[in-house]
Amino acid sequence: MTLPLSSRFQFTADLNICRILHGMWQVSGAHGSIDPARAVEEMFVYHDAGFSTWDLADHYGPAEEFIGNFRRRFAARHGAERLSEIQAFTKWVPHPGRMTRSVVEEAIGTSLSRMGVKCLDLLQFHWWDYSDGSYLDALRHLGDLQHEGKIRHLALTNFDTERLGVIVDRGIRVVSNQVQYSLIDRRPEIRMASFCRDHAMTLLAYGTLLGGLLSEKYLGRPEPRRPELNTASLQKYKNMIDTWGGWTLFQELLGTLKQIADKHRVSIANVGVRYILDRPAVAGVIVGARLGVAEHVTDNARVFGFALDAGDLAIIEPVLAKSHDLMNRIGDCGDEYR
Repeated sequence: MTLPLSSRFQFTADLNICRILHGMWQVSGAHGSIDPARAVEEMFVYHDAGFSTWDLADHYGPAEEFIGNFRRRFAARHGAERLSEIQAFTKWVPHPGRMTRSVVEEAIGTSLSRMGVKCLDLLQFHWWDYSDGSYLDALRHLGDLQHEGKIRHLALTNFDTERLGVIVDRGIRVVSNQVQYSLIDRRPEIRMASFCRDHAMTLLAYGTLLGGLLSEKYLGRPEPRRPELNTASLQKYKNMIDTWGGWTLFQELLGTLKQIADKHRVSIANVGVRYILDRPAVAGVIVGARLGVAEHVTDNARVFGFALDAGDLAIIEPVLAKSHDLMNRIGDCGDEYR
């Protein structure tokens, strides 16, 4: 399988990424057991198909170690000169508190060691409590480490538009912000996307498939009971559906997406990803990978073989218009975590 050129995005001058990034939250332990050896071996299947970009974090269980092991095996099979084909975007999610140079440097050093690299491709920073302004100290120290060659690019995760403005005003250069963005959560379109366009930033979208709920599997099904939601993702995004408009409206959306999917001979998930990839400022969509448990390489590749037309959008929008205003109910991007 070879993905078309449209699957690639020039994320920065020196980083060309796949527009579907595979997320590694699913190896953190909240989505069932993962066999490490099998998981790392399956990463070759993704890479060989063209899915070369990974999204992970310091707190996603063994995710950073998986990348380190994958890189070592990749170099042994293909030569170290080809390691540049792999893009691995990690996160640092510290507890709020005093952010000294030593605290920041130790955290980054841990990620570098686990991933087996001398420089992180992208460090995505998250902060839980805006009332603690130490996040600006942390970003300043991260900028110093970037200048020293330990971080290639700085980015953010789940920051709101107001705090993006504060960071930009401090002269701190970040290249992207990772936010929840899906057909049911379009909050980034209110303020975030235009801010990013105006400041040469992009968005990395997660939650686009609602942990698997945005699929044929749930079309026509009764509302699932809590015991049926057996992963952290299913629980989280079922709560989002409830806030957005409820299961009945969600079924109407799935039915509409099924019409479009059948027309293009793709899946509901493909339509959901394609819709978000086409939104302003979006560089890529993060799709979870349950490595060694479930594999959707062939299906994900179909995203790059079709386009949504005006007729498709014309039947989606009236359904979305029936939903609640999540900006009013939750707040800006990331406010659900604060």
